[in-house]
Amino acid sequence: MKNRLSLIAIAAVFAAISISIYIIHYLIFHDPHHIFIFLIGDIAFLPLEVLLVGIVVERIMARREKEEKLQKLNMVVGAYFSEVGRPLSNMLLTAIDNREMVIDKLHITSSWQTVDYKKARLFVENYKPTSFDNINLQKLCDFLVAKRAFMLRLIENPNLLEHEKFTDLLLASFHLMEELETRPDLSNLPYSDRNHIDNDISRAFKYLAIEWLDYMQHLKVSYPFLYSHYLRISPYQPRPSAIVE
Repeated sequence: MKNRLSLIAIAAVFAAISISIYIIHYLIFHDPHHIFIFLIGDIAFLPLEVLLVGIVVERIMARREKEEKLQKLNMVVGAYFSEVGRPLSNMLLTAIDNREMVIDKLHITSSWQTVDYKKARLFVENYKPTSFDNINLQKLCDFLVAKRAFMLRLIENPNLLEHEKFTDLLLASFHLMEELETRPDLSNLPYSDRNHIDNDISRAFKYLAIEWLDYMQHLKVSYPFLYSHYLRISPYQPRPSAIVE
């Protein structure tokens, strides 16, 4: 209500100023003919001005604001991969079937273009590991539990609503952690339960890989120096190493 009254007051002040200027113009020049010519001309231009300012400029500002938010969100994504994503990817890759084929499909190189990223995403979306029999579930659980506080701080970021894929990745990570943490003994699970856990791991692997591809494509355009570093230490490198050879 107060905001509405404030707007009405501001509108009244500006209208009074405009009327006062027209009165001063009449008192000086005594020419109502030109006053009405310019008044009608200004009113005729008003719809176009509203279009330009209210729609075009507003959309430009909204797009710029969205780009700034995405830039900040990509910083959050980078923090996630440094703290959780890359170690988790390495852990899952050690137990995945057809590991060599997966690395071959997701091994990003400096020559990759948009079409290469699209092909890699398509591969991840259609690839489903059959099992993770070789993974140490207790070690995986301990790792995720140790990162719980860090991931909670990330998910508190209100801007995450602008990044649905990353939100899906965080939720998949939390779900996997809870599934593992709530089981008293991870060393002797029945087949049906182990198959359920494998599906949760597979979901986390899928979101991890897709978000990694998106993040790397972003770095290639916006931060080439970071892109070069992450190319060398990527979990999908055959031999990850930060050392430049």
